[in-house]
Formats: sequence, structure tokens, C-alpha cells
Amino acid sequence: MRLYLSSYQLGDHPEAFSSLVTGDRRGWLIMNALDGQDEARRVADTRHQIENLNTIGLTAEDFDLRTVHPDTARQAFCDPDFVWVRGGNVFTLRMAMARSGLDAILNDHITQDRLVYAGFSAGPCVLAPSLAGLERCDPTEACIATYGSVRFDGLGILDRPFVPHLNSPGHPESAVLGEVAAAYKVSGQPYWALEDGQALVIQDHEVMII
Repeated sequence: MRLYLSSYQLGDHPEAFSSLVTGDRRGWLIMNALDGQDEARRVADTRHQIENLNTIGLTAEDFDLRTVHPDTARQAFCDPDFVWVRGGNVFTLRMAMARSGLDAILNDHITQDRLVYAGFSAGPCVLAPSLAGLERCDPTEACIATYGSVRFDGLGILDRPFVPHLNSPGHPESAVLGEVAAAYKVSGQPYWALEDGQALVIQDHEVMII
């Protein structure tokens, strides 16, 4: 298993992500945490994400889950060297993964170490066993408006929730995610706590926050 899970964008140590990637260093960009939002913003940020990945020697193309059917998803996804999953609304991202069948595909590829899973904010958050609590930050109404329903189960790759943007006053969601973390703490729920600039890196059995 190879994971590079950043609080925000590529983080302060993107070389740690790049060093995990093997093969031709080509992969998919997943932008579906922005589903239902401004399309012009999405197009512009897709270019931005691809350019950022290029600066660390990685080549990505947009894999838009809105156009993927579960019957042909595995063939379309094929065998990328990595995925980079952009932040946004974690519930919208979760539904996009479920409707396209990408959730099962990612579970197989991650657990079989066939790719590097990387991303920031909602991209890592969706890997938790449960998304419960994150509705304080990401409105479920946005997901329901886009996909008609919402689900709170995560992909179950991580052993606990991932809480980004903590103690990061430059990020507009830092305060509300501090409330999410506080609620987890009160309930006795362990969680991964990340400040902007940091990333949780998991390679085989080695786990570290950098």
C-alpha cells in the first residue's frame, strides 16, 4: 500500500509523493469532489492540478466519474501508476465513486499495491471507515442536490477519520474542522490530524506525518 494524503494541495514535501510512484509515472486526476459546482472553476482548476503534478514529474489526465459506467469502469480505469484526488465535498466525491464503481476498483488497486493513491482534503477523507462528523464542514445537501442521496460509509482504507486544515488560519475551513476534531476527541474517536503543509504518508507498514 502506498498513500500520500495531504491536508492541502501537494503539501510541503511533494517529492515524498513523487518518490512513491513507479512505472511511466502516468495517472488519473479525480475532480469529482467538485461535482455540482461551478463548471468554469472546475475546468480551470483541472488545468492547475495537472500543471502542479507536472512540476514533480507526474503526468495526469482527468478521469471524470460522471462519464464512467460501472459495467465498463475497470476497463476505462485500466492500470494507472497513481491517482490524485482533489478536495471539495467529501460526500459528493463518495457518491461519485459509488455510482461509477470506482470505490471497489480503488480498494482492489490500493490493497494490491497496484498504484499510489494521493490527494488532498476530501481526497484523503473519503478513505476513512466512516464520514460521520464531516457534515459539520461539507453540507450533505450539496451531494443530495447533485446525486439524489448521500452515504456516510467511507472506503475503509484508513483506520480512522482524516481531518485536514487544522490550525491553518489561512484556510477558510480550519475553524469548523477544529470543531470536527474536537467532537471526535470528546467521543473517543481517534483521527488523523493534519495541518496545511503536512501529509500522511503510508508505505507498506511504515506510517508517518511529514
